[in-house]
Amino acid sequence: MQKMVVTQRECPARRVPSGDPTTIPEGQFITINQTLGGNYTVTFQGNMLRIDGTDADAIGQEPEVLSFNDDGSGQVVEDQVWKALDSVYDPEIPISLVSLGLIYSVAIDADSKRVDINMTLTAPGCGMGPVLVSDVKYRVAKVPNVTDVHVELVFDPPWSRDMMSEEAQLEAGLFF
Repeated sequence: MQKMVVTQRECPARRVPSGDPTTIPEGQFITINQTLGGNYTVTFQGNMLRIDGTDADAIGQEPEVLSFNDDGSGQVVEDQVWKALDSVYDPEIPISLVSLGLIYSVAIDADSKRVDINMTLTAPGCGMGPVLVSDVKYRVAKVPNVTDVHVELVFDPPWSRDMMSEEAQLEAGLFF
């Protein structure tokens, strides 16, 4: 589905596969290579980048709306963190990380408003691991009152398809 577009505004992006943040300036030609899970994989100046679906308007596409109500307490609401996590999709399998069973734990420090997340990958050598970590940080940082997001990749226990929700197994064609 390669499509050449021009950035409509400055656009935050993350390098593939490192996940390092970068910015594409306004008025730049980019090539959209792939759209999966609401995110865009693009090429800009010879670099492969990932643009979050919430920033799709910057590349002339319909943005994904991820909104949270601030309850006024000044605290991070755990359900909203889980909602943000459920909006992050594996770049190769368009199924959310939560449904895949890749999120092992969420801990919120009420004083610092820091969110600590333990997650895994479907395979320890997955080259997209840094990008997924970056996606998680980007989305969870959109939750009201979150000041910092720390993601730790853990591989114990090892991930297995039994950790997937039944819906995810059905979608992936794993139920026989």
